[in-house]
Formats: sequence, C-alpha cells, structure tokens
Amino acid sequence: MRFSRMVTVVGAHAAGELNEVITGGVLPVPGDTIFQKMQYLEKHGDELRQFLLHEPRGKVTQCVNLVLPATHPEADAGFIIMEAEYYVPMSGTNTICTATVLLETGMIPMVEPVTQLTLEAPAGLVKVRADCKDGKVTGITFANVPSFVMALDRKVEVPGLGTITADVAYGGMIYVLVDANALGYDITQDEAAELVDVGEKIKLAAAEQIPAIHPENPEIHTINQTLFAGPMRTENGVKRSKNTVIVSPGRHDRSPCGTGTSARLAVLHAKGQIGVGERFVHESIIGTEFIGEVIETTTVAGRPAIRPAITGTAWISAFHQYVLDPTDPFPTGYKLGDTWKTSR
Repeated sequence: MRFSRMVTVVGAHAAGELNEVITGGVLPVPGDTIFQKMQYLEKHGDELRQFLLHEPRGKVTQCVNLVLPATHPEADAGFIIMEAEYYVPMSGTNTICTATVLLETGMIPMVEPVTQLTLEAPAGLVKVRADCKDGKVTGITFANVPSFVMALDRKVEVPGLGTITADVAYGGMIYVLVDANALGYDITQDEAAELVDVGEKIKLAAAEQIPAIHPENPEIHTINQTLFAGPMRTENGVKRSKNTVIVSPGRHDRSPCGTGTSARLAVLHAKGQIGVGERFVHESIIGTEFIGEVIETTTVAGRPAIRPAITGTAWISAFHQYVLDPTDPFPTGYKLGDTWKTSR
C-alpha cells in the first residue's frame, strides 16, 4: 500500500505530561532561525500539527516536537513545539522530553554520568544538563530563557467571577497567575473540570485587559495560559507549592509546567519571596514535581528579570509510525467539543 504520509514519532512524558518527538518523515523547514521555521509551519505547514495532534491520531492532552538541525552555531539541535491549538516559543516539559529522546535514541551521543547539550527552541538557546546512568537519562536540568514580570497585582474583571487580582509574567510563554485559595480552590483533582472553565475565562479577560508584549520579540504578545498558584509552605527547609496550568483549548497541564514554574519564580522573586540560589519545589495537580531555582538575575530590554533553572525527568513510553492512507477522510483529523473545548 502507498501512504500519503509516514511520520516516525517517539512518545515520552515528563511528570505525566505527554510530549511526543518527531524523529523522521518530515523534510527541512524553510527559515533562517528556529523561530522563523516555527512561523513558517504555523502559516504554511500546519497540516503536520493537525495530522498528529487532532483525532483520530492525537488528542487534546498531548504535544509534539519537531527535531530539526540547529540554525545557531552553539546549538546541538533545534526543536519546534506544537501544542493542541497553537505553537509556543518555549516549553519545559517539551524540552525535557526532547532532550531525553535525543540522548536515549542516540541522535545525540550520551556521555555518562553527565551530558551537556544546547537546544535551540523558538525562544532561543537552552542549556541542558542530562544526568545519565546505564543508558538512561535520570534527570534533566535546563537553564530557561530570561523570565520576567509584566504586571503585578492587577485587577481583572472576569465574567462570572467579578474583580480578581492577577499577576502576568513571561517564562517562555506569557502567563496570568492567580491565587487559587483566594478563588476558593485547593487544586484537587475533583476540581479539575471547574478549574478548566474558570481558567479559560480568566485568560481571555486578562488578555483583553492587560497588555503583554515581549519587549525583545513583539511576535510574542499573547497571554497563553492561566496558572492557579497554591499557598507557599516550607518542608525540610525547602519552599514548596502546588499549582496547575490551564492549557487551551481547555485542559490541565499534567506536569508542574516548566515555563509556568519559571514565570512563577519571576513573580516570587519580584515580590521578595524567593532569592537567588534558593530551591523551589513545584507540584502538579496529579502530585508530580519539578524543582525550580533562580540561578541569576539579569535584565530584558532594561527591565528586571531572572534566569531560572528547571529540573525534571522524562520517560520514553512508545514508538509510533503515523501514516496517512490516501483514502482516509480525515487527513488533518477532527476536533469534537466533548474534549476539544472552545474558549469562550
């Protein structure tokens, strides 16, 4: 049988969040940088994302990464991050999964006990440390892009909620962060459906009322996600907190969220609640953990910023070959509103 398309994908998850990695079947993408290549796919090649992420081949709770040769001389590989509804410049779990797949499949040579590599995300270069043992990546630590606050303690009018207080910060994506307890939530699994609905309302309202444009890249100008932050506590001298991030079109990030953790670290540092070199354990709604740390302060276009480091682990879970039969009535898949909720 002749297929119209055949794409080789390695399945992996980081802290419960499914992030697959394309390792074959896609030709080079035009563009001088990984960011430009992402823009090209978004405008001219989005059928690849739809083919892999829409049903019947994909689902709303997963992402997929396209590995490409790096365009920057310091990078070992580039990758483009495709989520269920859009492309994003940076993602922590996708970085962790992509680095793990590259090393455990031999696309980049593994050096034990530590492999140092640099990945080129659309947002820029990401320095990665991979702890390795017996051919397995046991942990990934990456220095994320500079993260910074865009707004603190802003009042937002949200339909059905009234006036709430929110922060906006960039950690590789732009987040609106809200106090879960202040809104009556403990971030438990039985609250999951309601948190999705409320989180999407907050995101839409904040995007309308709070301008959020990256000062060095005006193409990054949208509040992508809502982060519900739980209360801070200290255990064995380490600060911890639960959180959950609502990802469009309406679902929970299963992990603690790497870029969300970075955005929260930027807010905590700006409010004097965490210092440089201080560890912070971020917990997800399903109980998994990432470790975050402010490794240094810096500036972005003259505004205060931090450089966060995030540590987590990924596990390869599957090897797929997705194919398209020429007679398949769903070459780019379909979305159904029972799981593919529409933002409103």
